[in-house]
Amino acid sequence: MTSPLRLIHARAPLRINDIGGWTDTWFAGEGKVLNLAVSPAVEVEIKAFANKRGEERRVVVHAENYGETFAMDPEKPARDRHPLLQFAVAGLPGPKDLFLEISLYSPVPAGISTGTSAAVCVALLGALNLLGPKTCSWAEIARLAHEVESDRLGQQSGIQDQIAAAHGGISFIRMPSYPASRVRAVRPDEWTWNELDRRLCLVYLGKPHVSSAMHDRVIAGLEAGGPQLRHIRKLTEIAQQARDLLAAGELEGYGRSMIENHECQRALSAGLISKKADAVADIARRFKASGWKVNGAGGEGGSMTILGGEDDTLRRRMVREINGMSGGVRVIPVALSPAGLQAWEIK
Repeated sequence: MTSPLRLIHARAPLRINDIGGWTDTWFAGEGKVLNLAVSPAVEVEIKAFANKRGEERRVVVHAENYGETFAMDPEKPARDRHPLLQFAVAGLPGPKDLFLEISLYSPVPAGISTGTSAAVCVALLGALNLLGPKTCSWAEIARLAHEVESDRLGQQSGIQDQIAAAHGGISFIRMPSYPASRVRAVRPDEWTWNELDRRLCLVYLGKPHVSSAMHDRVIAGLEAGGPQLRHIRKLTEIAQQARDLLAAGELEGYGRSMIENHECQRALSAGLISKKADAVADIARRFKASGWKVNGAGGEGGSMTILGGEDDTLRRRMVREINGMSGGVRVIPVALSPAGLQAWEIK
């Protein structure tokens, strides 16, 4: 087997517990979000070979989670096979004299509402970035990744997921106007970081989240200046409050902010909190968890973040009971990720 001329690796963390989510969107106008970057991270590998035949379809993509491989022309991205990946490659296609073999792997199921597609896009662009004559900053990578989803694919995409994947850690994101952002890292003391990390639980609700007509109705109501707008404004206040509590090491107050955000999402539209999410919250409450919140926009499927209580035994019992639920519900182990996007070349 021919050895590659260049070998590049990249990884980017996932995003959970987006307090203030829904406010980082074009229909909110302005907003504030506090979120957490977590590992395990999305992984990307690029092997670059000489394109001796001058092939136009000079990129081969291995989407490992789907067991699929396809070839593409980065000058002509298509929507037939994994358009997110095709349009991301087209954003930073690398020199034409290189033939690229790209492998991608996500540690969690697709559609889990943890910013997975954004992390994939950020990691892929971060790896491709090293092939070019001029490198982009991580902030520019986040912006390019957001453009892939919002502009090129025409999807409803807030700005927070790409920022979390690029920056890592705990991010407080202020959006003065869409899609501009001002990002500040929240750096709690060592005790708070360790205790938060110990108590975090990511719960997969058994099936992928799928955008629905319900979401479209919420967005339409917001566009029209309907009553949902006051809940959006409330979400920005909760995000600010949660940031201050976390910075001060007040984890119990931070947990209450999670629940307040969770119920504010329910007020936006009852369907944003599913029956399965309510069942998980009931278990969390019974085992004295400090907080819980659906990740992302909410709705059927997806995932939740739980902040367990101080008692380790109760937290472990909670995890066992959640794992015993039917319908594929399970806890996925995660850890706070101080690092965001990382990309490097093997010399």
